[in-house]
Amino acid sequence: MTNPIATAEQARFEQAALAVLADPRMKATIADRRAYWLEQTQPSPAMRQAFEKHYDEVVFGAIIWSLNTDPQRPAIVTITRIPHRLNGVDVPGSRWGLDNPDSVYRVIPIDGAERYVIQGSVPNPRLTENYFTLWNEHMGTVDVLDGKDIVLDANGGFEIFVDADEKGDRANHVRSSPAAVEFYIRDVIADWGRERPNMLSIERLGGAPKTPERSFDENVAAAQAMLTKNIDNTMRWNAQALNKDANGFDFTIDRDSDGALRNQLYIMGHFDLADDEALVIDIGLGGAGYFLAPITNIWGTTNEIVNRTSSLNLTQSVRNADGNLTYVVSRHDPGVWNWIDPCDMPEGLLTLRWAEFADGRPGEGFGAVSRVVKLDALNNVLPEGTKRVTPAERKAQQAERAPTYLWRIEE
Repeated sequence: MTNPIATAEQARFEQAALAVLADPRMKATIADRRAYWLEQTQPSPAMRQAFEKHYDEVVFGAIIWSLNTDPQRPAIVTITRIPHRLNGVDVPGSRWGLDNPDSVYRVIPIDGAERYVIQGSVPNPRLTENYFTLWNEHMGTVDVLDGKDIVLDANGGFEIFVDADEKGDRANHVRSSPAAVEFYIRDVIADWGRERPNMLSIERLGGAPKTPERSFDENVAAAQAMLTKNIDNTMRWNAQALNKDANGFDFTIDRDSDGALRNQLYIMGHFDLADDEALVIDIGLGGAGYFLAPITNIWGTTNEIVNRTSSLNLTQSVRNADGNLTYVVSRHDPGVWNWIDPCDMPEGLLTLRWAEFADGRPGEGFGAVSRVVKLDALNNVLPEGTKRVTPAERKAQQAERAPTYLWRIEE
């Protein structure tokens, strides 16, 4: 099967983004926003270290996203990728926005006055979770189509019609409006080794583009503006969690704004741990068919997701005897399978995500309860039957994880 991410279209946009990145005007903005963000945030030494690792990704994420914003010439571009190679050239990562390591995020620009058709095919096995969310300019939901509701032809193909009309007798339809500006498509890969995203293409109906193609200078200006916006949004999102007490999970994200997916439930918190401490989190699934616990830094990016267990989903985790989950966050390996590794950071953000409830609503027991304990007292609070690992077994777990992710950056 052709890689649904590493398309010719994706390569074209990444090459264009590299050209914008090299422009002196963009470099000046990158330096200016760097100083601004550090001054505004006053990061701890650990978060400053994370900044040096991940600021380039925030920058490149803003550039590549900003290039695909012409609704007269819509393309399908994957954002929030990890660093990779393209035709022998190093391409920076583009993770940003409290990214979900399970998700393949793709964007399509839309004009609410235009008509489009998205064509594609589903993989085998079909994805546990996949949504086509149509946004307004404030990341508020205009309409959303659940991938499980898409009607397929005999070969697993589909067409999704996008316009402001009533659905009528069309099998698959997303209703647009004058406020609509962009599709944000999430293909959630719950089983990294077996599942793949949908194949997708987009066509604007109605003839030749009505506006001229954007110039290189306009592309640079758009990237500069998006970098500024993304940095400010990150600080605003973080404040909602960082203003709460550390090591607790009592902030629920609004699912109709700021890009949160209406069909998911998010509980966000931040941790701050001493070297000899562990954060133990008991998760009540409440009937969720999908769950994820990922660590991000205050710059909005995940840490080392390929070789370390800095995120764990339901497929990758071992459940307790009652069917729920217990995770441990600690700088030092606690010797349990469900270790969410902060990648040597004593602090960070956790955005717990539940989805795919059988009746659309969480059932009994839903939620998260956390407590901080000393590492040497960890055994006293873990559920009976918790799966343990030796150092050798941890290395095996990490070695098995890496290749299940890396197909995403194959050329």
